[in-house]
Amino acid sequence: MFVALEPRRLYRQVADQIRALIAAGELVVGQRLPAERDLAERFGVSRPTVREALIVLEVEGYIQIRMGSGVYIAKRPAAVPVTLPADEVDGPFEILQARCIVESAIAEEAARHASPEGIAQLDEMLARMEASFEQPERAIAADLAFHAAIADMIGNAALHHVISLLIDKRTSPYFEKLASYFEGPHTWQRAAEEHKAIRDAIAAGDPPAAREAMRRHLTLAQKRFSESFGEELAGED
Repeated sequence: MFVALEPRRLYRQVADQIRALIAAGELVVGQRLPAERDLAERFGVSRPTVREALIVLEVEGYIQIRMGSGVYIAKRPAAVPVTLPADEVDGPFEILQARCIVESAIAEEAARHASPEGIAQLDEMLARMEASFEQPERAIAADLAFHAAIADMIGNAALHHVISLLIDKRTSPYFEKLASYFEGPHTWQRAAEEHKAIRDAIAAGDPPAAREAMRRHLTLAQKRFSESFGEELAGED
């Protein structure tokens, strides 16, 4: 039923193949999909790739993820979200990887341009985030503003535009759906602690430490998405 895939925008290919099986009637409403680990083996891809595909399909209304139970083929409502073309959708893990590469370099450069005003802005965003652990929308806004403020320290308009495009993808329907399965006060507290390490390295004017603190933060963010979503679905095995 499932066919191993060639390495090209893999999560979209996984989603396309499952969608095609649903359309052909090989996967029917109420049917439970194989466990995430089994899907990864059958498609010949990583588990994060499968997660991204499942998130796309859930946003589009094709499946329902039931934490601790499994993933089931859903009955699509009469009005469903529009399926975006593959070239207009970036997967959450793709976004986090891109941010890790780009923002690590930005933090390193920001440490060379740190000013009292810039550090004060980071402190303000940290304070907002720490006061919003129970308010996801405010926590996300403070999180994104913190990262944008680091880029602004460099004073490069083109760089500001590039990083804004990446950061804004954090609020896409696909990213928000994935985040809904793992985010909570405990993860926001960890993120705030990681932000503080970035802030301190930049304030100290230590480019290597700032780069490493940002790299660690965004790597751990990827791990939190992977472990929480994966562990919950492991209950279906």
